Amino acid sequence: MTVSKIYMAAEGPQVSRLALGLWRLASWGLSDGELLDLIHAAMDLGITTFDHADIYGDYTCEALFGRALALEPSLRARMQLVTKCGIKLVSANRPTHVIQHYDTSKAHIVAAAENSLQMLQTDRLDLLLIHRPDPLMDPDEVAEAFTMLRHSGKVLHFGVSNFTPSQFELLASRLELTLVTNQVELSVQNMEVLHDGTVDQCLRLGISPMAWSPMGGGGLFRADTEQAERLRQALSAVGEALGDASVDQVALAWILAHPARIVPVLGTGKLERIQKAAQAEALALSREQWFSIWRASTGTDVP
Repeated sequence: MTVSKIYMAAEGPQVSRLALGLWRLASWGLSDGELLDLIHAAMDLGITTFDHADIYGDYTCEALFGRALALEPSLRARMQLVTKCGIKLVSANRPTHVIQHYDTSKAHIVAAAENSLQMLQTDRLDLLLIHRPDPLMDPDEVAEAFTMLRHSGKVLHFGVSNFTPSQFELLASRLELTLVTNQVELSVQNMEVLHDGTVDQCLRLGISPMAWSPMGGGGLFRADTEQAERLRQALSAVGEALGDASVDQVALAWILAHPARIVPVLGTGKLERIQKAAQAEALALSREQWFSIWRASTGTDVP
């Protein structure tokens, strides 16, 4: 069984229902050949969408992935590359940065996209996201950058990350093209975007949000809190009822069950965990099971 594909929006890219996030790639200790093997294994499971950002690994992860992809360039036609820009870190790899800040100027967006293309060793990005809301964002200037990159064929689709509904609407109001996603934090431990209108907006617009940190950054397994303990018990009970599914599989299935067609971004480089995650799509939670996990997270019944 392989992970299914969906269209993020009516005019959006086709992506795998799970994405592999490369945030921690620099710490995985993989050679170029080993990373290529992992990419192959993920794609064999149907996970063809790879999530990057220019800043990941202190500005190194895109280049690491690009080196592996260069060993077998034909894989590019079968995958979707997502990356983000707009954050400037203080880093030895960016010696001109003197303070961590945001930059959504036209010049920076275009330059960042060009650099990501070079690092990833590709001629196009399937999806480029503004990484964080910028209080100095000029939506008309962002629109100019997006239009230039789209017309040049260097970026096929655009979206945002961590935007509130009003921030999303502001940028969308200046664009002729469609923003196809909002990548936000969502897990059984952190459900804020299900309450604040963010996911509701995606449903209204017919776009699929992406969920970063769908395992709560691993806190679901490590945290010594009442919420984490309640969740582990609830997820284990649901997993047992579904045929001995693991806690992490049920946590992913809980996100996948939402009608917004959310795309969780996996944060692991361990093949066995990726394989387990791929099996989560086959888990069908009942409403009662879904809400038992909700109750475990909030510590109370629904009103």
